[in-house]
Amino acid sequence: MPEQPPPAPHPSAPPAARGTAPAYEDGVVELAGTFFGLARTGGDALLARYLAAGAPPNLTNTSGDTLLMLAAYHGHADTVALLLRHRADPDRVNDRGQSPLGAAVFKDEPEIVGLLLGAGADPDLGAPSARGLAEFFGRDAYVLRFAGAGAR
Repeated sequence: MPEQPPPAPHPSAPPAARGTAPAYEDGVVELAGTFFGLARTGGDALLARYLAAGAPPNLTNTSGDTLLMLAAYHGHADTVALLLRHRADPDRVNDRGQSPLGAAVFKDEPEIVGLLLGAGADPDLGAPSARGLAEFFGRDAYVLRFAGAGAR
């Protein structure tokens, strides 16, 4: 016997149950896009206001990149420091297993590497790890900084 489709939700059911998105979702998505853009471009003054108002410092995009990952990758040390002050997780990896510390090593950003290590970032986390990237690219200064840090 063929399976019967479920009954249609009652018109007074919440929008999610009716298969329609609430009107505010477009605005929320747009606002999240603003946060990611500010992290990517170093818009510290405005991002600081959003964080102070309660914006989540560990917000992730569809690739799992956090605001911290984007700021680290794009070389914005002040933004990295701002996010860390608001308790962004320095060890949160994206969907590809990459860490903010690995991004900073890859992009050769020594100030950001220092900020992330100061916040407790693990150089052995991720695939490839920050330590592995430093060794691969022959960035001996980072390899030395990582000595004694992380799980290795």
